[in-house]
Amino acid sequence: MSIATQVISLMYNLQPAQNGVRHVRNVDVPSEDGIILKTDLYFPRPKGTYPTILMRNPYKRRSFSMVADLYAERGYNVVLQAVRGTDGSSGVFNPLSHERVDGLATIDWIKKQDWFDGRLGLNGPSYLGYCALAIIDAVPEGGAVAIKATSADFERIVFPSGAFHLQLWLSWLQTVYGLHNRLLGMTMRMISGDIERKTVEIGKTLPLLDADVAAVGQKVPFWRDWMEHAIGNHDFWAERNHTHRLNENTPPTSFVTGWYDLMAGGHLDDYRRLVDAGHVPHLTIGNWHHTDNELQGESLRQTFEWFDTYLLGKPERLRKKPVRIFVSGTERWHDLDAYPPPTTGHVFFLGGGSVLSRMADDEPEPARFTYNPADPTPSVGGPMFAFAGAGAQNNNELEKRADVVTFTSAPLAQDLTYVGSPKAHLFVRSSLPHADFFVRICDVDEQDNSINISDAIVRMTPETHKPDNDGIYALDLKLSANGHTFLAGHKIRLQVSGGAHPRFARNLGTNEPVATATRMLTSDREILMDETHHSSIELPVWQPN
Repeated sequence: MSIATQVISLMYNLQPAQNGVRHVRNVDVPSEDGIILKTDLYFPRPKGTYPTILMRNPYKRRSFSMVADLYAERGYNVVLQAVRGTDGSSGVFNPLSHERVDGLATIDWIKKQDWFDGRLGLNGPSYLGYCALAIIDAVPEGGAVAIKATSADFERIVFPSGAFHLQLWLSWLQTVYGLHNRLLGMTMRMISGDIERKTVEIGKTLPLLDADVAAVGQKVPFWRDWMEHAIGNHDFWAERNHTHRLNENTPPTSFVTGWYDLMAGGHLDDYRRLVDAGHVPHLTIGNWHHTDNELQGESLRQTFEWFDTYLLGKPERLRKKPVRIFVSGTERWHDLDAYPPPTTGHVFFLGGGSVLSRMADDEPEPARFTYNPADPTPSVGGPMFAFAGAGAQNNNELEKRADVVTFTSAPLAQDLTYVGSPKAHLFVRSSLPHADFFVRICDVDEQDNSINISDAIVRMTPETHKPDNDGIYALDLKLSANGHTFLAGHKIRLQVSGGAHPRFARNLGTNEPVATATRMLTSDREILMDETHHSSIELPVWQPN
């Protein structure tokens, strides 16, 4: 047991290590087309019969070597593999494109090894979790899966409601490139927030096709390929969508995510698919974002509970309730039988004087703002890929901008808790048919600090949204899920703006292709609240025990 794994074990309150670890580095695992996948093996000491955990990784193998050691110290063989085109594996790295074929080849190789006893677990966060979902239907009987902060459907992650999740692409590009080429420098950039600062400027690059050069100093083949073929191309994403592999035959699966994880929506959809197929998957949702340290800790703890139960035959390790969620505001964990719990819709209407009320208003004057892509509304917090600044943040400075309008309730007389995805129904006008609308729910405390809870964006185009005869668009948005209590004395606030840069690529107001667009047009917006256009939000209110 190394000093590093001892520290991690204490930090995350893991069960004690049982044994030392034996390593075998740089094993060549062949894929079906001759590609060689560099793989490290971790075996418990002494030799014996142990279940196997597979993790396939697009970053350097050493970045997950400590996790592999933790598993091996507790009685698991570990296969840690660099995906195609990374960290010594041959071929060209094209994200999401070869994970099924290479993953299946790796399982076939594992089955032929004399140390494999038939028990296989798939594991990993984010991209590693996607690698697991790509081959989840190939896990031998008696296997299990434990994943976190990921999704089987990346199209909805990258293009939420037609918008473009630019921060994800740009920050991830810098991360992948940095880990492979400048590991120490990349680590410092993660800690210092330099990636986020640079992404703000890189995100203004026009055309966006050239943002790879701005980000890492050179053209990146997969960036160029995706810019040219992935945007608005459902066929491209259909080949990379593995949701159909989640069915009645799926092995026991556990999920860990955070309310502010950018992939939480897809993660929760994957959970529901298994529930609908008759499974009882385990789900943990904390008040975390994608790179949150506590998310990593909970993932390790739940992975051990899950694999100990299903691979080691220790059912006493499993918690009694399959779902565990954190509710902010009251700062409490709740154990549930399923997600989401039963809720009741509470509607709040947008009204004159920037008011949010349970009673509909017949305000004849719309709320107005102007969106200028040359000075884009900035993103502040929320579910985004970032090492700094993600999650719940103070929005006060953002709300001072003229291109952000807000509607605020009176102080609440009693606590109000919601769990799940709020909905927004807006009646709007735009001087341009190409426009984004970004909405966000915030909790305003007694000191008037406005903290973001849930949000969503929608991209309007003439093809996707048609105005009525008066030029009015009806927009329905499903906001990001959360579990939150607005405490008595706090206020509920709704923000409406034209974007959140660089989290989402600016809508330039033209019909030029996203990759090559260079022209920018300013647009005027209106939000209607009159007697025939009652714009509103609906909260899924929950009564906790």
